[in-house]
Amino acid sequence: MEQALSTVYFYIPKQVTILDLSGVLQVFQEARNLGFNYHLKFISHQSSICSSSGLDLSSLTDFRKTNPGKNDIVFISGSSTHQIGLFNEEPSFFDWLKRANSNQATICSICTGAFLLAKSGLLNNKECTTHWSLIKKLKKDFPLLKTQDNTLFTKSKNIYTSAGVVTGMDLAMFLIEERHGKRTATEIAKGLVVYKRRQATDEQESVYLQNRSHQDEKIHSIQDWIIHNLDKASTIDHLADLVHVSPRNLTRIFKKQTGVTIAEYRTKLRIEKAKSLLSHSEYKIEHIANLCGYKTSKQLRMVLEKHVEALPTEIKMKLS
Repeated sequence: MEQALSTVYFYIPKQVTILDLSGVLQVFQEARNLGFNYHLKFISHQSSICSSSGLDLSSLTDFRKTNPGKNDIVFISGSSTHQIGLFNEEPSFFDWLKRANSNQATICSICTGAFLLAKSGLLNNKECTTHWSLIKKLKKDFPLLKTQDNTLFTKSKNIYTSAGVVTGMDLAMFLIEERHGKRTATEIAKGLVVYKRRQATDEQESVYLQNRSHQDEKIHSIQDWIIHNLDKASTIDHLADLVHVSPRNLTRIFKKQTGVTIAEYRTKLRIEKAKSLLSHSEYKIEHIANLCGYKTSKQLRMVLEKHVEALPTEIKMKLS
């Protein structure tokens, strides 16, 4: 059965962040390349807009000349996190958004685009999110929202919000999966050379970047080695030899610089890798356990059950 034509509307505000726009756009362009029936339309309140990086975007359609319907998707791109004060859209824009919502269009915000959705009232009493640096401001400015901390994207019926920039691509691929299945979303992710398809509940700050706000090159070297060798068993003696310090000194310095022990750090990384493989691969649980450095699937199950409070349903099914 042929897919009905869907229009994806990209609303472009002043000082738009190019990646907020282009990342999502490329996901749907890849879907078009696979034969899915999407029409891409670029709309704004004026015919040309200057992006936050100085690139001019022109030949934009007046949003008032459009009427998104049930099969359509509206993306509200974000502006630079320093440019929220430039959001001065006229009342007709918010009326347009409400009409699109009444028509049951899928409405999505990227990064600071959540502030425009919030001003429309469509996020009242709904779960939502935005860039981590603006969570407090969104909560303060719009107390009726159920603003979520440290999540990549949210869904509340037909309204979706994302934390911004690359997470817009995560949200776009989630929409593709909802509409066309996991295989199609995975194929697009591979085409875009996305290292890892992330879930809504993933933290905004990558686990691979956590515990690294220090300047100790030896500890960075140890962290890099652990990241790339999660399937290998390694003693403190071995790690200490890599950076030419004593085991006792390495243990002390690692905890001081990162705030966690070497064992705790490695466990965090193994949990992240296991969750990703369980969600996005067809590997058997035993093989995944081995790839994460555990001898048996039972060990992996025990670690996940101990450290992860709420596992996604698909992971629970694989573990059962």
